[in-house]
Amino acid sequence: MPQRERGCLVAIEGIDGSGKSTQAALLARALGAVLTRAPGGTDLGRALRSLLLDQDRTLVGARAEALLMVADRAQHVEEVIEPALSSGRSVVSDRFSGSTLAYQGYGRGLDVEALASLVRWATGGLDADRYVLLDVPVEVTTARRADGSDRLEALGAAFQLRVADGFRALAGADPDRWTVVDGTGSVEAVHAAVLAAAGVW
Repeated sequence: MPQRERGCLVAIEGIDGSGKSTQAALLARALGAVLTRAPGGTDLGRALRSLLLDQDRTLVGARAEALLMVADRAQHVEEVIEPALSSGRSVVSDRFSGSTLAYQGYGRGLDVEALASLVRWATGGLDADRYVLLDVPVEVTTARRADGSDRLEALGAAFQLRVADGFRALAGADPDRWTVVDGTGSVEAVHAAVLAAAGVW
């Protein structure tokens, strides 16, 4: 792939169990892009991920949870994403700002516009060039996660439904930036659709 003056950022989004991590890895490999994830793409992010998702940790309130997610976002952009983009490399992220709005906004019931402003501040205004939403029914993702759940996954189907509705609302409000892909097919079929949807290269 020829080097660009500035790379592109593609975020793979979806509820837990939608296949994001698999598809993000496949897309990054196909495009020769940097692969990263949120939370957890930096040393600080890995510590925050443990605080946020481990079920045996102390309870984290909704607002504190949102602030920790945004802290991860700020460090992730500064340490990993922006340097790669500035050097001409493209980046595929397993989750980005859409997840904060869907999980902490629609899922937790926090003010979505206030969260969006906070996220913009944390990222210095950086947003994904393309969001690819893997749309998978909650009952399917629940079956896929039968081997265990983290703190957010364990909040149950009603929470996951709110998050899924949130993702769809975000995609519907910004169709130029978001593409919805049916994530229920085979890994190969979904990858082909994701590769087409990520067509910013």
